[in-house]
Amino acid sequence: MTNFKSILCVVDIRDDCMAAVERAVTLAENNQASLTVVDVVDRMTAGIGMPVGGPISADLQSAIEASHAQELETLIDPYRQQIPIKTEVRHGIRFLEVIRQVLSDGHDLVIKVPEKLAWLDRLFGSDDMNLLRECPCPVWLVKPQTEKPCRRILAAVDVDDAYPPAEMKSRQALNQQILKMSTSLALSDFAELHVVHVWHAIGESTMGGAFMRAPEAEIVAYVEQVRRRHETRLNGLMRGITDTLDKDAAEYINPRTHLVKGWARKEIPALAKQLAADVIVMGTVARTGVPGFIMGNTAETILNQIDCSVLAIKPPGFKTPVTVEESAAMQ
Repeated sequence: MTNFKSILCVVDIRDDCMAAVERAVTLAENNQASLTVVDVVDRMTAGIGMPVGGPISADLQSAIEASHAQELETLIDPYRQQIPIKTEVRHGIRFLEVIRQVLSDGHDLVIKVPEKLAWLDRLFGSDDMNLLRECPCPVWLVKPQTEKPCRRILAAVDVDDAYPPAEMKSRQALNQQILKMSTSLALSDFAELHVVHVWHAIGESTMGGAFMRAPEAEIVAYVEQVRRRHETRLNGLMRGITDTLDKDAAEYINPRTHLVKGWARKEIPALAKQLAADVIVMGTVARTGVPGFIMGNTAETILNQIDCSVLAIKPPGFKTPVTVEESAAMQ
């Protein structure tokens, strides 16, 4: 089971962010976790004859922050009877300030609604993608129209063993985190849990091509061998998670596994749509110890195709390139 201890809810008082606030309040209440709600305003820069850091720009900055702070209090006031809530207004680049807040206060979950992108045929904007790439803790982007509670959760894992040993260890740890978090969410929301792994047989098309012309039976046997290897690894991963649950919880969860042949960037969005999943739980970065490691093309392609909420997880040891000191130096 995964229990959150310190949740950060990111809002923009100019937009509809109630889905994130309500989900954050419920999670904090269920986990007995602390909750901070933060808004980020733009930093005042020199303009219309105002010097940088001058008294006029400083006063205007303070006035903007005070106005947002007041609106933020109005927003969360109805929830204060349920749990204690801390509020904060920061200034700067939104995704950077969110990550700095995580680093300075040790939050273990960020939750927010996606940016509004009416002019683009995708759910997540640049700030969202930067959070998914660089935030050191899990990030839950809650689609405003999502069902509450979740009805169907899709956990995407990768049990392929064709990676270097160091990366294999990181991916195994990431798979375990994805399933632990998905299981906890399924139990708390009484939701269906679906687990998907997408596989393909390397060289299958080449075996039947002009340069090799392997017999059809040999190709079929090879593909089936690969499928069984992936199936065995997926079953082993699932046993490792269900063995940590008590009998009643394991019987209730009873996750449905999907072993899908093809390419993850195509099959995972298709399965999410077919299942009408409310949230996909997935990893966005697989390697650790590389500050600023950009998420892989597969993860980014999946995120640009889905139309549901996403809970994105980093493996243990992930290092963000963002620092708290950089923020302090710019104050």
